[in-house]
Amino acid sequence: MLSGRRLDLLDPTPLDIEIADIAHGLAFVARWNGQTVGDWPYSVAEHSLLVEEIFSYLNPGIGARWQLAALLHDAPEYVIGDMISPVKAAIGPGYGALDERLTAAVHLRFGLPGSLPAAIKKEIKRADRISAWAEAVQIAGFTRAEADRFFGRPPHQDLPAIEIRLRPPAEVRAAFVARHAHLLDTP
Repeated sequence: MLSGRRLDLLDPTPLDIEIADIAHGLAFVARWNGQTVGDWPYSVAEHSLLVEEIFSYLNPGIGARWQLAALLHDAPEYVIGDMISPVKAAIGPGYGALDERLTAAVHLRFGLPGSLPAAIKKEIKRADRISAWAEAVQIAGFTRAEADRFFGRPPHQDLPAIEIRLRPPAEVRAAFVARHAHLLDTP
């Protein structure tokens, strides 16, 4: 990693996880395989910031630790990349096991349980799907009907206007690190 840490993908430990490495990697990993409009790829870091924002909006008063879990929901992608679901399925259970090991190491590094409570995972997934719907319609060329079919129609009446932002990787990396630091400092 750029921090100088050596991360064993088959046996990751929390001691080898650094937020700067996660933020840097995610800021340079493009969602939608880079097939989006705009001058910058839509990064996994930008997506993660949006998912955490939606999660927090949908769960007012939720603790900062669960907001942190939402921010870090795709953290393993800083080393394994972002793959679309059909590719993950084709790879098989090995991909899921690798993702789970990396997720547990990341969570433990930042004071979260290695495995999140089911209710929290469900709420993060709901925010993730809403984000995917907005991304699909705003920057990935889907019609609303297509996005509804693939991701489910989000409850628009319950959400503020979602604006997909495309920013340079360095700016997104800094925003990710800043949000992480804020959540760690929030009781």
